[in-house]
Amino acid sequence: MNRALNDVEIREAAEAILRAERDGKAMPPLSATHGGLSLGDAYRVQDELNGMRRQQGIAFAGYKIGLTWHSTQIACDLDAPIHGRILRQAVHQSGASLSAALLVKPHVEVELAFIIGRDIDRPINGVDEMLAATDAIVPALELVDHRLAPPRIVADTVADNSAFAGVILAGQRFRPADIDSRWVGATLSRNGTVEETGVSVIGMGHPAVCVAWLANTLIERGERLAEGDIVMSGAFARAIPVAGGDAFVADFNQYGTLDVSFT
Repeated sequence: MNRALNDVEIREAAEAILRAERDGKAMPPLSATHGGLSLGDAYRVQDELNGMRRQQGIAFAGYKIGLTWHSTQIACDLDAPIHGRILRQAVHQSGASLSAALLVKPHVEVELAFIIGRDIDRPINGVDEMLAATDAIVPALELVDHRLAPPRIVADTVADNSAFAGVILAGQRFRPADIDSRWVGATLSRNGTVEETGVSVIGMGHPAVCVAWLANTLIERGERLAEGDIVMSGAFARAIPVAGGDAFVADFNQYGTLDVSFT
């Protein structure tokens, strides 16, 4: 059993992650530094980290969900996904040109973003109820970055705000009734070559199930999804590494395309 971290250790861990993010340099994993790390303590570090950001005047735009594939959860000995916060300053639109200079080990993933249509104060029961609470669904890319070096465990990633680094949203938004969000397919191309394909059903059988899981998990934590929140529902294809000079295009077939480049 992992030893619980005390409040000083939690704060020091959060400060170290902020420094690694600022400097663009990987730091040793917390699990190695502390002889293990529980998921509970990892979320305590994440909460402290995002509390420090809030004190710096950084606003949040919603949440991300990770590790939604059943096969990945089995491999990681998990029974549920993980989550982190979306920083408002890291929300971009299709066509953005972003710097990779201060990113440590960035990757991009194809996802669907859910825009929440109302405050969710009570548990969500099923896909239909989640879709009814959704204002729009948007094809998207997530930029992920690991500030903690390998060998890391899932708890290290959770502490690191679940590796969030950015969101790129398509220009088109779809009402839930106008998109078959369970069966959205996409290709992800890098520098003109298709490198990944996937279908949204891979995440817990439906991306709305992933978002409902998050809504209910937040309620258990004394939090909630609020009207206007962006929720990244989880990757449905393998993450592709990013380097300066790369240009990516995500093709969501009838639901349009989006692109992002890196300098």
